[in-house]
Amino acid sequence: MSAEYNTSDVEQPAETRQPSRGVYWLPNLFTTGTLFGGFYAIVAAIDGNFSNAGIAIFVAMIADGLDGRVARWTNTQSDFGKEYDSLCDMVAFGLAPAIVVYQWGIERIYGYGKFWGRFGWLACFFFAVAAALRLARFNARAATADKRYFEGLPSPSAAAAVASFIWLVSEFPVTGLPALALAFGITICIGALMVSKFSYWSGKELNMRGRIPWVYAALIPLIYVLVSLAPVSLFTLFGLYAASAPLHWLWRKLTRRKRVVETP
Repeated sequence: MSAEYNTSDVEQPAETRQPSRGVYWLPNLFTTGTLFGGFYAIVAAIDGNFSNAGIAIFVAMIADGLDGRVARWTNTQSDFGKEYDSLCDMVAFGLAPAIVVYQWGIERIYGYGKFWGRFGWLACFFFAVAAALRLARFNARAATADKRYFEGLPSPSAAAAVASFIWLVSEFPVTGLPALALAFGITICIGALMVSKFSYWSGKELNMRGRIPWVYAALIPLIYVLVSLAPVSLFTLFGLYAASAPLHWLWRKLTRRKRVVETP
């Protein structure tokens, strides 16, 4: 009998056992779902189905929220997955919302003159550039950033705010230059918030496995009711989130100035 010891016959401890190769593709399937949602939103917008385009972007958000969690649950995080996730996010939350807004408004706004047509084109392009810069900054500072806050409006939330607005107005006979200018104005403002330095609450400090404060638990039924009333509630929810950081910054400025004035 050979004295050589075959280590492959010994069962490794569970904590050191590596996942099978097939498991590594599981989070990437959800990331591909993000890409599919963005791609379908673009196709639906080209076909004039703006409600479906808005729904597709929210489907992409759900897939984007699951891929990272699945990777952590299965211990399959990888550099490939991070890079693939960023590329898919750019399509779903950068290009797709910009094209949806462009397709919705450009046919209407050109009737008011070439200036307004160029304004709409530049507004949509600015949103796409802002999303790219936001994702690049996030990747560059991910290792040192405070996990409790996002620097600038996250691109999924920005896409949700724009997509829910287009979803909302597409279900009503919205006409006239003011409505079109409002749509492109919202697109520019949301894009600017992505590349801003405002701090947005990330919610990452919440331990879903541990005890959750009753205040957060009380918000769950409220969020369910808001989402069930889409698209009005979705635009309200993500619009308020987008405005929360600038309003908080303004409130701190005003209260600080008030304290300085009251100090003898």
